[in-house]
Amino acid sequence: MQDSRLLKWGIGALGALIALGVWQLAAAGPLAGSPLPTAGEAIGELSRLVVTPEMWSATWDTVSMAILGLAIATVAGVLLGIGVGVSPLAMHATRVPLEFLKPIPPIVILPVVVLVLGPTAGMGVFLVFIGCFVSIVVQASAGVFDTDPVAKATGQSYGLSRASILWNIVLPSALPYIGTAVRVAAPTALIVAVVAGLIGGGPGLGQSLVQTQITGNQPRLFAYVLVLGILGLVVQGLSQWGERRLLHWHPQYRKQVS
Repeated sequence: MQDSRLLKWGIGALGALIALGVWQLAAAGPLAGSPLPTAGEAIGELSRLVVTPEMWSATWDTVSMAILGLAIATVAGVLLGIGVGVSPLAMHATRVPLEFLKPIPPIVILPVVVLVLGPTAGMGVFLVFIGCFVSIVVQASAGVFDTDPVAKATGQSYGLSRASILWNIVLPSALPYIGTAVRVAAPTALIVAVVAGLIGGGPGLGQSLVQTQITGNQPRLFAYVLVLGILGLVVQGLSQWGERRLLHWHPQYRKQVS
């Protein structure tokens, strides 16, 4: 098990090194003289950027907007999803509106949100909430609706109340759906938080990208891109780890945890 993990990490590191090598060769060769800096220049600028308080402040603004918006969307989405999933009538009545809203990006309403809330952290949190809420509702309601009817009937035959059946049978059955929804929504929350600063003028790494682009400092611009890439890997890794730990009891995750 340990050997397979080391092999996986080794292959991933090799892929990253190959990508950096291709970047270096392209920037120093066919694209020499273009605005694209070499990988070495971008990494060197990144090493100077990480010791500045401005970068860490911008990173914290972005991460805090993403976490808070995702947390609110998770709580509200799970509660609404449970309410929808326990009723076949509500499930079928809301399926079309929810599926219609799910692919609509939050950037569509960004101009209106900026006018109402201004270029603030609250605007970013609201956009993250909008970007994650519907997909969590859809997954949570599907998990509740797909609960094994035999398990629910067994609980009723043992005299369990509806609340007890919901808590002890329905919710554990829906948790894999909810865990998957949150794991998928976590990178989306980060992207939306960056877009809130990139286009909406809110605080965070998106705003830093715009300001760096205006000054024409291309190595620093790509250093910020590297920061976003590393942050995305961290968010994805933490969300996968949290899903495995939360659902360690589920057959789908037992082998992964053990």
